[in-house]
Amino acid sequence: MKPIRLLAGFMTVGLWTMGSRVLGFVRDILIAGLLGAGPVADAFFVAFSLPNMFRRFFAEGAFNMAFVPMFSKRVQSGDDPEGFARDALSGLGLILILFTLVALAAMPWLVLAMASGFVGDARFDLAVGFGRIVFVYVLFISLAALLSGVLNATGRFAAAAAAPILLNVILIGALLLAQTGWLAEALTLDAPDGAEIAGLHHGTLLAIGVVLAGIAQLWLLWRAAAKAGFPLRPRRPRMTPELKRLAIIAAPAALAGGVVQVNLLVGRQVASFFDGAIAWLNYADRLYQLPLGVVGIAIGIVLLPDLSRRLQAGDTAGGQDAFNRAGEICLALTVPAAVALLCIPEALVSVLFERGRFTAEDSAATALAVAVYGVGLPAFVLQKVFQPLFFAREDTRSPLRYALWAMVVNAGIAIGLAPVIGYIAAALGASLAGWAMVWLLWRGSRPLGEAAAFDARFKARIGRIVLAALAMGAVLLGAQELLSEALRTPTLRYGALAALVALGIVSYGAAGHLLGAFRLAEIKRALRRRP
Repeated sequence: MKPIRLLAGFMTVGLWTMGSRVLGFVRDILIAGLLGAGPVADAFFVAFSLPNMFRRFFAEGAFNMAFVPMFSKRVQSGDDPEGFARDALSGLGLILILFTLVALAAMPWLVLAMASGFVGDARFDLAVGFGRIVFVYVLFISLAALLSGVLNATGRFAAAAAAPILLNVILIGALLLAQTGWLAEALTLDAPDGAEIAGLHHGTLLAIGVVLAGIAQLWLLWRAAAKAGFPLRPRRPRMTPELKRLAIIAAPAALAGGVVQVNLLVGRQVASFFDGAIAWLNYADRLYQLPLGVVGIAIGIVLLPDLSRRLQAGDTAGGQDAFNRAGEICLALTVPAAVALLCIPEALVSVLFERGRFTAEDSAATALAVAVYGVGLPAFVLQKVFQPLFFAREDTRSPLRYALWAMVVNAGIAIGLAPVIGYIAAALGASLAGWAMVWLLWRGSRPLGEAAAFDARFKARIGRIVLAALAMGAVLLGAQELLSEALRTPTLRYGALAALVALGIVSYGAAGHLLGAFRLAEIKRALRRRP
């Protein structure tokens, strides 16, 4: 089995993820124009968050954090990795089918747990109806996530990274269909309640699109795994010794994943008591999730199987180098992204989302959330660097303890400050809890030996990265002032925002290269060495 090339794998995952996130922007721009920040938008976002929450819990979170290291080591040693993966797929499938049936019956209680502020108004029934359609997605996308783990563990990142694009393509198609003339006529939009009828049908169309996207993603990844030599056909579930060990390792990770979801739940509960706040936070989440997805998810996907295989082979020096280079990549890309979100949030939000039913007041509220999430962005990504140090050693209990403490921080800030600062307490709690989690992970990694130690190159580059990002921030603030009129002009604002972003990228690249924060030659080599 060929070794995983960290930078090359990161570039592959990052570029595909960037494509998915750009299409996600297009999707949310269309949703903002079609639904705004009204009751249908709030209800759809809560319903859509339910399968995504449990997907992270079952597959991308608990299950995969335990499955990928065990599967990677079997690939390294040749100890029947295909049989292990097939048993895991069958066991996970049975659990998901049973869980989905229970969730569909319990949907009103799930919505109540997610957004109790909906009780007594139209949003509650809308969210329950959308939720019963969209929750089926959790079955398909969780099985797809396991197949992604199989591909990633063998150094094949492209198909798994490209699969999320299907979701955005299908939802964009649904949104374009929703705006066609024949559908508007069928919904009798000239009637007094036509807009409300249209919103309900648009939300339903989106929910159906989500389910179709899950089926498409599962099919794509099953085909890719078969081509990679792992044609995983389901068989009768059975409890083997390997699956028992997988369950024992996954249990703490499942609880940790549950804690993370409690943090999200607390934020949505706080937001549900403020009209439009769930939509504002969702649009803000889309902005900070762009760098988080491109950098953090890419690093987590590539680093975990790489560390697992290096530790299995006794390559401590290689493990340390992989950990430090992953940290460098994260800081080099997320620190300037955080500075940009703090410096120009309203320009980003108003140009990208302000149209149709999304008003200037919605832009201002969303921009404030973007800036607060920007404070926590480096922390959200650094967690993806530290956690594989534990998961690669099949230690899922330590991250659970740290997640519990972070949950206390999040709940205390979000609930305690909501009466004082309103919905923004949810974003502030998430950001500060993210930094608390990073500090706990760093402190807990100290006894893990040389593989978890920062090397001289990493320490030398941290300060230079921060200085380069601050220089970029000064350029952005000055350029925003010069382009302020163009940013408010409908025919010029897209070009003005593109120029603003380009100035930020160029200024950061120049400052970073001059200060030695990174070397452009390293990036060029990585681009030429995609797996």
